[in-house]
Amino acid sequence: MNIVELINQKEAQRNFSFEVLPPLKGNGTEALFATIDKLNDYAPLYVNITTHHSEYVYRELENGQFERNRIRRRPGTVAIAAAIQQRYGIPVVPHVICSGATIEDIEYELIDLQFLDIANLLLLRGDKAKDDRTFTPIAGGYAHTTQLIEQVNRFNDGFFADGSVIRHPGRRFDFGVACYPEKHDEAPNIEMDMHYLKMKQEMGASYAVTQLFYDNEKFFSFVERAREMGITIPIIPGIKPFAKLSQLTVVPKTFHCDLPQALAAEVVKCKTDEDARALGVEWAVHQCTELYERGVKNIHFYTISAVNSVAEVVRRLL
Repeated sequence: MNIVELINQKEAQRNFSFEVLPPLKGNGTEALFATIDKLNDYAPLYVNITTHHSEYVYRELENGQFERNRIRRRPGTVAIAAAIQQRYGIPVVPHVICSGATIEDIEYELIDLQFLDIANLLLLRGDKAKDDRTFTPIAGGYAHTTQLIEQVNRFNDGFFADGSVIRHPGRRFDFGVACYPEKHDEAPNIEMDMHYLKMKQEMGASYAVTQLFYDNEKFFSFVERAREMGITIPIIPGIKPFAKLSQLTVVPKTFHCDLPQALAAEVVKCKTDEDARALGVEWAVHQCTELYERGVKNIHFYTISAVNSVAEVVRRLL
């Protein structure tokens, strides 16, 4: 069953899903499973697993100079997706990204996922390397999500990336993509950003999930404009409860979204991170309640550094 079917089969309920990170290289799965355990009792529709292919790290040499290398600090997305599916019986949606991956890497991911009978994907470009001014694909990789979609579509049609025929095609992949109510930070304007979202719909994306936001009016305005442009796929709101005082400046910079004045005015009154966390829970409950009341069928939660807050929000909503 694909994600849209999962959402629609429980039309009368308040549905939610959430996203988790694979463990850091060398760490076990205890913290990951603890996150899922906190939310599993509330019957999530599915779990997303992020992908972090590689990033630059610096290693000091004996001569005092530094050597820059790419390493994968959070490998194991495919394995973690399989482990979650097996342990909990929850549908999983691993991220497949352009960043740090070659065409061959992506093809092997698709083969592994097909062997594991994991057919729902979220296709993304991924973030640029921290030290790069703009996104730069590695040699043999992609610069745009649309190129990644083309490869998945060819695979679904029974062809490898080199054009050779897949002798025994397996189950077809269904996929979603990302969207940005306040536009992607690299897009020149919201119209161009939405043009590419429509293109991804035409290429086969069955739904879109938004970047996190704190102002519901921006989400509602985004959806209205999308519908006017002919974007008909479900648009799933992405929510992350505000959790720390430092996020007053970090969140707008990192996620390129504005905090509404009503929230910012309350944050500056907070004395401690616990005050900020409590405020974040209240704000998220208010946001989600309004989203559900306005016809949203599923809310997707970003749990990174906010697991306890997400659990409290879900408990109060459901």
